[in-house]
Amino acid sequence: MKALAEITIDDFVSEKNIHFPNLTLTYEVFGHSLNTKPVVLVVHALTGNSTVSGEKGWWNQVVGNQKVIDTDKFSVIAFNIPGNGYGGKSNSFLEDYKSLTARDVAVLFHLALQKLSVKQLFAAIGGSVGGGIIWELAAHAPTFVKNLIPIAADWKATDWLLANTQIQDFILNHSSHPIEDARIHAMTLYRTPQSFRQKFNRTVNENLGIHNVESWLLHHGEKLKNRFTLQAYKALNYQLSSIDITRGRACFETVVRPIQSHIHIISVDTDLFFTPDENRKTFTCLNKLHKSVYYHQIQSIHGHDAFLIENNQLNKILGEIFVQEETLASM
Repeated sequence: MKALAEITIDDFVSEKNIHFPNLTLTYEVFGHSLNTKPVVLVVHALTGNSTVSGEKGWWNQVVGNQKVIDTDKFSVIAFNIPGNGYGGKSNSFLEDYKSLTARDVAVLFHLALQKLSVKQLFAAIGGSVGGGIIWELAAHAPTFVKNLIPIAADWKATDWLLANTQIQDFILNHSSHPIEDARIHAMTLYRTPQSFRQKFNRTVNENLGIHNVESWLLHHGEKLKNRFTLQAYKALNYQLSSIDITRGRACFETVVRPIQSHIHIISVDTDLFFTPDENRKTFTCLNKLHKSVYYHQIQSIHGHDAFLIENNQLNKILGEIFVQEETLASM
């Protein structure tokens, strides 16, 4: 892993009116130096991090040289969501894991980008909780993002999402194996019954004497325990539950009216976490407001995780967005 860059935000006051004398954000830049090319912000999902490209990049199929988000044409920046603990940072300011909301994270990212002299983003793109954070960014800074691309995400935490993040919080606070058990529960939400049937078909792991689906869940729980801290899981799960661009403001229509972005909503037809019907409602509402909004849908049996699995479909959707915008920019 290359060294993480750092930037400090002074005198930050959170949505809960908590004052932080200074907060240090860590980030990485891929491709050209900032502001020498159009800037693309990538915001990671719950257990992700800032390493979106390169030797250990979790999004190498999308971000890189001659990829759909081409590091030869863009400056790509990715922050670590505060509290995710990536790179060995203590993130001591998140001793209370409920101290920062998704909106706070969006505001911090905007302040950091301004401090880095980024006047406008060509695109902000994020999956799952990352998609919720970029919705919060657009609501906070309505003219800052040219192309808003939330993937398998929403501008709000629905009742269904709140129910599941509460279950996760209970597991994380009360289980004797909190990370493993919470991850096992989460994996059943990130996939679908059809995906499990295709992958496992009730086969048995003869060595362990259990079904392969059970050994797969145990593997994912153990794997996350080895790379993620309990405090990080609690913090990111809380931020996921806190997504709501209307909280303390006004109705959705009023909040989004100032947003000047081209909004590209990308759903997964089988997503059980951020359901496509909610995204279609958002699209219909934005369309009635005469916003520049587009709806795209990944077809997959794999549910929420399809945005990390169906790379060909995602690249096709993103390719059309980026090529179209590049063409318009050069005219």
